[in-house]
Amino acid sequence: MTTAVDVSQRWDELAAVKDELAERDWFPGTSGNLSIKVTAVPLTFLVTASGKDKRKRTPEDFLLVDKDSRPVEPGALKPSAETVLHQKIYEKTQAGCSLHVHTVDNNLISDLYFEEGEITFKHQELIKAFQIWEEDGELKVPIVENHADLDKLADAVAERIEPGVHGVLIRNHGITAWGRDAFEAKKHLEAFEFLFSYQVKRELLRR
Repeated sequence: MTTAVDVSQRWDELAAVKDELAERDWFPGTSGNLSIKVTAVPLTFLVTASGKDKRKRTPEDFLLVDKDSRPVEPGALKPSAETVLHQKIYEKTQAGCSLHVHTVDNNLISDLYFEEGEITFKHQELIKAFQIWEEDGELKVPIVENHADLDKLADAVAERIEPGVHGVLIRNHGITAWGRDAFEAKKHLEAFEFLFSYQVKRELLRR
């Protein structure tokens, strides 16, 4: 059962994350979308409203949707067109928060390594953000095609989710990262973006 307290608490958590990511300029042109789970059974989650300037905080930033990504209550707000991506993540993982952002670095990496279908990071301190502590540990980030059909795109992302995967790159369309709660999801996203930035600079220095 969803209560006003549950929704209010999760709203504040997601708004705080949005503010931090906006400060990094990770929402160009109103791009990106965020969500946070409110209840698991039945599934309900808050998701960003479509077309909003995410650099500003307003009472209409998010709306509550159900297990089929439909608004729980009628109103003028529409959920992000990519809400189904978040729905699939909640269906396939124990995630409590899911974050999707577009940056130059993650777009470049998704295009450069698309033919390989993934990018693997080794011998990088930041993979410890994903609880990888082994000396020879590695982090794999799958990359999928950017299907215009959002249901097809969501299915493509869902197909690449397996144990040890905490985010999926979409070719020239950013990354969706998740975690057990808002703190972990943001930690994962920050670590991904550090690794992508490092790899882009490394590629440039090779040339």
